[in-house]
Order: sequence, then structure tokens, then C-alpha cells
Amino acid sequence: MLSPNTEAEAADIIRAHADKHMPLEIVGGGTRGGLGNTVRADAAISSAGLTGIVAYNPAEMVITARAGTTIAEIEAALAQNGQMMAFEPIDHRGIMGTTGEPTVGGLFSTNASGPRRLSVGAARDHLLGVRFVNGRGEAVKAGGRVMKNVTGLDLVKLLAGSHGTLGFLTEVTFKVLPRPRRAETLVLSGLDDELATKAMAAAMALPLEVSGAAHLPESVRGRFISGQLPDGPATVLRIEGLDASVSLRMEKLTAAMNGFGSAERLGPDQTAELWSQIRDVAPYADGTMRPLWRVSVAPTEGEKLVAALRLEAGVDAFYDWQGGLVWMRMEADPEADLVRRYVKALGGGHATLVRAPAHVREATSVFQPLTPAVAALTERLREKFDPAGIFNPGRMARGEAA
Repeated sequence: MLSPNTEAEAADIIRAHADKHMPLEIVGGGTRGGLGNTVRADAAISSAGLTGIVAYNPAEMVITARAGTTIAEIEAALAQNGQMMAFEPIDHRGIMGTTGEPTVGGLFSTNASGPRRLSVGAARDHLLGVRFVNGRGEAVKAGGRVMKNVTGLDLVKLLAGSHGTLGFLTEVTFKVLPRPRRAETLVLSGLDDELATKAMAAAMALPLEVSGAAHLPESVRGRFISGQLPDGPATVLRIEGLDASVSLRMEKLTAAMNGFGSAERLGPDQTAELWSQIRDVAPYADGTMRPLWRVSVAPTEGEKLVAALRLEAGVDAFYDWQGGLVWMRMEADPEADLVRRYVKALGGGHATLVRAPAHVREATSVFQPLTPAVAALTERLREKFDPAGIFNPGRMARGEAA
């Protein structure tokens, strides 16, 4: 494991490997290493030595940190100033069975986003600037510390979610937001998947700033907050903000949802626990390698996808993002062709095989296949950033997108 302590050291290492066409696996905290296709490299380079918060002005709500800085360190600094990473980055350790500490470089490299994505956007939408080393061993800066500076902003977006195939991140700059003073959750009980989809759509259409909308069928409901959710499938809607505002909006939301069935409210502590478990896909952090899919479709199509698949395969599932993000655990085979055929039939989307045994990953396209035109453009980008093809070879196969 090669672990540079400065960007210059990283550039020297990468340049030497590029000259010899020697592939490198890029590693952060190692907690997301199982994501994607298997990397074929004889050596690894880690950002673990590139640590520390470089700049943070709470008044500007912008923070700059080196890529190896842990999420825990950043969240601690933000908490002292009543701020947060609003996109709620998922912690993959539970579902991947990994250890270590998630890093901010790994977060943006995988575009890790959680339940609040439907209201504030994904991780990449909060990224303002990056520093990275390209495949020639050159240090590159893109973007800036304020949103008005759009220089290189498209380049910044390209790096987010590239899974280390375009460059070795050394530093990131991103915006943060104030932490809500209070959060509560309305729980609608007993709705089937189809009715829950309608309820979530109705809630999101209201001017009440619902910041989380998920549906937890009976098969998973008991695995959240130690089984303390009311009996029956749970459709959960989160309201956040100032104390008085949350109370008023929660009353209006409860009244508006009365037609869908019985409703109960969760207080701040249970709300925090519930949504962190939804974020981290707690029901499927089961110590197994049973195939786990992360499927993004139109919110109205998620339950249709699961219903169709259940006619042909063993599937357990729950829904986030108003039903637009479906987490599906397969009982046996990942059924990749079947999953992607139904996704296409329902209007398109992205199906990513997040977890599976190694031999299954070897035989399956982990990321969503691209159209020929987009695949060709993607390949040209990779050749521009990494002409020798040394970064994470195989992680994202030709013609795939995260």
C-alpha cells in the first residue's frame, strides 16, 4: 500500500506508475472498496495520509478538507457550529461488511447520498471544488470556494461518482447547511406499496418541505428502531426545521394524510435513529453477501418494478426518495438481466449491484450499461484524464455508469 502524505508525493508515485503502465487501485478508508467491479492492479495508493481540514468558515458554510479526512472528523467540526452535510452520506460498512473509517474523498468519489437527496440534491450537487492528480501525474485544481466561481465546475461534477477512475482526489471543497433544530416523523401504517407511493407523492406535493419520504414494507419494518414502529407496513415522512415550524407543519401534514390511514408521530430521537438506519440500509446489513441492488427509477415506478420482479424471483425490498430509490435484496441469483429489463420497460433508470459474492461480481455488469454514444464519450474522457489507464482498471467496465 502506497500512502503519500502530500499531493506532490502522490503525483510522483502516479507519474512513475504511468511511465511503466503499472495499474493502481485507489483506496480511501477502505469502507467502500467492494463497490463496483473487481479492480485488477498489483499495487494500491491510499489517500489515508492526506488528512485534515484545510479551511472552514462557518459563516460562509463552506469547508475544504484533504481527501483522507474522516467523515467523523468533519461531522464533529460541523456539529460544533450547528451545521451538517445536508445530503446525508450513506455509510456502507454495514451492508458491505467492511471496517475502517469512511473518508471525504471516498464519499465524493462514490457520490454517496442519503434520504435527504430528494430535497437538497446529491453529494455532487454540494461539491464546489476539487484538487486531484490525473493519470499523467499532474496536480489539477478545479472549481472554487464559492458558488459564484464556476470555473471548472463541470470538471468538479465529473470527478464526483467516478469511483477513482478519472483521478486521485487530494482535496475537496463543499458547501454545508445549518442543522435543523428539530426533526419529527409522521408514520402512516398499513399501506401497501402502491398506496404508499400515492401517499408519498401527495406529501411531497404539499408546501410543507418534507425532507424524507420512505416506505418500509412489513418484511423490513421490524428491523428499524428495534421494532418500535407501529404494526404493519410503515410509510414515513420527515419534517425538519425550527421547533414551532416543525410542530405547525407536522399538524398540517397529519391532517392532509388522514385519508390514507392511521398515523403516529415519532419524536426527535427516534426520528434521528430511523433515518440513519434508512440511510445505511440497515435491514440488509445482515452479515451476508446476498445480492443487493440499488435501483433509481421514477418515484411512481419503484413499486411496479418490485411487483413485476416478485413474479419471477425472490426479492425483499424497501423504498426511499419518495419511492424513486429501491433497495432490493435478492434471495439467490442477482437476476441482472431481469432487473435491467424491467427497469427499461418502466421508463429507464439506474440499477447498480452494490453487493454480491466475488464470483457473481466477476460475471455481472455491476453498474448500469450506457448507450453506445454515451459510452464512447465516457471512454474519451477516461483517455483524457488517464491516458495510460492506470486508475482502478476494471472498476467501471467499458460502457458502464454509476
